[in-house]
Amino acid sequence: MSKGKNQNNYGPAKPTKENRPVFPQRAVITGGMPYGNKPLHLGHIGAVFVQADIFTRFMKDRIGEENVIFVSGTDCYGSPIVEYYRKGKEAGEIEGSIEDFVMASHEKQKEALKAFGVSPSLYGTSAFGRAGEIHKELGERILKGLHEKGHLKKLSFPQFYDPEAGVFLNGRQVVGKCPVPGCQSEKGYADECDLGHPYEPKDLIDPKSSLTGETPEMREVSNWYIDLPEFRKELTAWADSLSDIPGYRRNVISTIKEFLEPPVVYIKKDFEEELAGLKLTIPHEVREDKKSIILEFASLEEREEAGSVLNEAGIRFRAGKTLTPFRLTGNVEWSLPAPDLEDLKDLTFWVWPESLWTPISFTSTYLESQGQDKEEWKKWWSSKDSQVYQFIGEDNIYFYSLAEMAIFMGFESENPHPVPEEGELQLPRLVANCHLLQGDKKASSSGKVKAIMAMDLLEHYTPEQLRAHFFSLGLAMRPISFKPKPFNPDAQPKDADPVLKEGNLLSNVMNRICRSCFYTAQKYTDGKLPFGEIDPEVREEADQAILNFENVMHRQEFHRAMSILDKYIRSVSKYWAKNVKNDMEAEEITPVLVNVFHMVRTAILLLHPIAPEGTEMVREYLQANEDFFKWDNCFETIYHFVENPEDHELKFLEPRVDFFKKHSSQF
Repeated sequence: MSKGKNQNNYGPAKPTKENRPVFPQRAVITGGMPYGNKPLHLGHIGAVFVQADIFTRFMKDRIGEENVIFVSGTDCYGSPIVEYYRKGKEAGEIEGSIEDFVMASHEKQKEALKAFGVSPSLYGTSAFGRAGEIHKELGERILKGLHEKGHLKKLSFPQFYDPEAGVFLNGRQVVGKCPVPGCQSEKGYADECDLGHPYEPKDLIDPKSSLTGETPEMREVSNWYIDLPEFRKELTAWADSLSDIPGYRRNVISTIKEFLEPPVVYIKKDFEEELAGLKLTIPHEVREDKKSIILEFASLEEREEAGSVLNEAGIRFRAGKTLTPFRLTGNVEWSLPAPDLEDLKDLTFWVWPESLWTPISFTSTYLESQGQDKEEWKKWWSSKDSQVYQFIGEDNIYFYSLAEMAIFMGFESENPHPVPEEGELQLPRLVANCHLLQGDKKASSSGKVKAIMAMDLLEHYTPEQLRAHFFSLGLAMRPISFKPKPFNPDAQPKDADPVLKEGNLLSNVMNRICRSCFYTAQKYTDGKLPFGEIDPEVREEADQAILNFENVMHRQEFHRAMSILDKYIRSVSKYWAKNVKNDMEAEEITPVLVNVFHMVRTAILLLHPIAPEGTEMVREYLQANEDFFKWDNCFETIYHFVENPEDHELKFLEPRVDFFKKHSSQF
């Protein structure tokens, strides 16, 4: 479909000062929590934290620093950590307690974030200190609240038990093949694979105990579950509403809707005759695709009953994605304690549900650290004036959408609804990125393809070069290949480094423009800010760049934001090359400088969230006040931020000083 007269790539209509997007009065930004058994790798940094930090910095500029909170932290609990620690202890690679081990990982994660210029309001831990205490209190409130409002089910399901070791096995102590159709996972654990697909433990293919290598038994264990099928109507209404939100990521909506399908089983057409002879009496509908006969049931219970009948008849099948009860508790010792309810005692929380409300705990902890009442978190999470943005990887969409939203709705009301009232937990906006591939492969710290560690990247690039590159990637739409030349064994010496495309925009183009402005002012205007009228077309182009940038940031279309910046900065460079000549007189060059300083003002306003160090340095040399980056003033000229515009002294710039630096390895 062709674009209409006013349409462009930034939304349904060309942004103007009259139709600017509406931002919330307050915002909470969260970053997906890394497990406490590893340092940060390129996926953590490039696909989550850098993007969350840039958006946080933009929102602080846009709605005020005091109105934005950015929280994340180390996910301390869970069987992956227990299993990693156990193996490390046995191999003599880890010393000390599991608490020591997790805290050491936490400190390494904080160090990496700081090195990349990622500055959360709080980077906490779910197990230790005041954050751990508040998290435990909140967990008790949530489980009891769900129980009081009738949303919990006590269910008994088989759990893997290793008779040789004499213990129940936690999630990562069982390894098999993921039963989810089409999954490319290399490892399926007890109830989810390493790509994040959930399933029932009994469906895991060829399970083995990692303790003994033997096939484990299944023994009944009772736990608390939230009945997700009970929320199908509300979750469907919520999912349908997401398409009306500008820029809401399609991968989030499509993933959610896959699980909102009715319960089905897929049977290969090889079993067509056996199925016809079975004459299944359980009510169902039949349809087909190219490979399978599909049986659709009205309820999960009917599908389970049919599955038993099919198994007895020797008819192989696989279950389709649908809503199933979501387990909240377990019996892993290293986990958040759950409150005793009815006859179920001494349970712990399963790591996934408690990690979903950890950002609330961290918000509460941060506010208390700032001298506020810890219950003030409700102003940020339960108000229609506020918006929560959760930055996650696509593997975790199921948990942060269906499970989290049901928990939030159920905690607030006996009769949940998809549009919470004022004062109830509002439903966050999910900003889910596709995989950041290492070359052409999905990498991880535990898979066959070992991910590049975040800190190793800084041996070849500056933080701001990497921030600009990661921000430019279209991870909202598809998996993107990350091919840094120093880590590419197939790269030739003459090959360009694809990571430096955006870095060179800063260290070459933008740096040259800024330096040229200051050096030229020192030569022609006695080091003073050139004063005069800015050409109308220059102001118009700057204003439109601001409006375009603001619009795509509102939609979290970050690759487009970087494209707008690229286009604008190169336009400034072309303007300089066209209008500045070596033999010009002061009266000729001053009007050009007036225009270019306004262009620089605009460019560094847009760049500020991406390259905070370099842009703050430009502001320092401009001797502009601290309101310079506030978007309340986004259309103001540079003269608005100095006391005496007609006689304003710039800070002297020494020769060969860079605002946007290259890494030492690039010289």
